[in-house]
Amino acid sequence: MRDLDGRNRTNADEATAYSAERGVILIPLELDVTSDKSVTTAVDQVYADAGRLDVLVHNAGHMVTGPAEAFTTEQFAALYDSNVLGTQRLNRAALPGMRTAGDGLLVWISSSSSRGGTPPYLAPYFAAKAAMDALAVSYAGELARWGIDTSIIVPGSFTRGTNHYAHSGSPADTAVATEYETRYPGLLDQLATAMHEIEPPDADVNEVANAIVDVVGAAKGKRPYRVHIDPADDGASVVFAVGDRIRAEFLRRVCLDDLLRPAD
Repeated sequence: MRDLDGRNRTNADEATAYSAERGVILIPLELDVTSDKSVTTAVDQVYADAGRLDVLVHNAGHMVTGPAEAFTTEQFAALYDSNVLGTQRLNRAALPGMRTAGDGLLVWISSSSSRGGTPPYLAPYFAAKAAMDALAVSYAGELARWGIDTSIIVPGSFTRGTNHYAHSGSPADTAVATEYETRYPGLLDQLATAMHEIEPPDADVNEVANAIVDVVGAAKGKRPYRVHIDPADDGASVVFAVGDRIRAEFLRRVCLDDLLRPAD
């Protein structure tokens, strides 16, 4: 995580305490996915301490809310830097060792927004998550012959148990945002209320973590390619199922069906 000695000091201390209390090895490392140097240093530290890297989870991401036009190009670029390019930085740092080992697992935390219901005022985030998901799909085939497995976790919208919405960014061009308010008055509040109402009261964001644990614990080559955890059921599972089926059928047509699973 970022800034272990500053804003995330409490989180790092809690992780260390959890490690001691539960008798597990949990070591916080300084890592900023938007920095090449930070990423390389963190991955090098893992190899120095453990001698191997078995699983890489692409979970970093930031949300923004507001009319797309009101976000500057610099804001879009910053969002893509963390949500998309950060995965590429980590892959370039981590994959050489995994390829040498001929083993490993990449877990990509996608979003149902990539293919499901797409309400307005979330465009930059939706576009970035769709880009990351597309990257995950391509990487899956390109890593299969290296013996590296891929699973894509697809959470839906969780309005409780996470700071995803609370910490969301807003557009820099407030004048344009104000103009949109004349035609879409109170839309963000309306959307927040609606998303909360369609989420079942027993929805538990911890199920996303549980899904990751299940994937990591499954046998190589037997892991699910995609896992959906979407209590609100925005339809992404239906659309993704079609796309994933077409992908598999096409790879078989061009005699590349071995790319559908990692080599032994």
